[in-house]
Amino acid sequence: MADLVLRPSWRFVRRHPAHFIAFGGGVGLVPFAPGTFGTLLAFPIYWIAAPRLEPGAFLLLVCVLFGLGVWACDVAGRTIGIRDHSGMVWDETVAFLAVLFVAPATLYWQGAALLLFRLFDILKPQPIRYYERRFKNGFGVMLDDLVAAFFTLLVLAIAKIIIDSLF
Repeated sequence: MADLVLRPSWRFVRRHPAHFIAFGGGVGLVPFAPGTFGTLLAFPIYWIAAPRLEPGAFLLLVCVLFGLGVWACDVAGRTIGIRDHSGMVWDETVAFLAVLFVAPATLYWQGAALLLFRLFDILKPQPIRYYERRFKNGFGVMLDDLVAAFFTLLVLAIAKIIIDSLF
């Protein structure tokens, strides 16, 4: 039975490893724009991991973190009683790590990626909204952000093609 914890606390986050992961180590407790802070959490993870890992190993890391997120968000969502509680930010973190893996490693492109990803994640245009509603539990929580990451990368790729053709 769910605890119906509408306002999770540090105590809640520390109570179970899944809660800690789903809430991005506590980042999801930020009282405003937790999804944005969860997205920003991807930057230090990327800055630490990317220079130390070969591309294949980094991609494997993202896949493992995605799987871990499916489990953690499922457990935390059930405990809270809200399938996709706004404080569960691991989905944003992992999806944006995938974006950072592909996007050009410059401030301009990563800043544009951040803005686009947040826009897609907040507005949830189709088919992102479809996936959010279609798939439930931890997989659904993680999947809709991965689709938002895909659309972010698609827009960045189109922008790069246009910019490269102009200059």
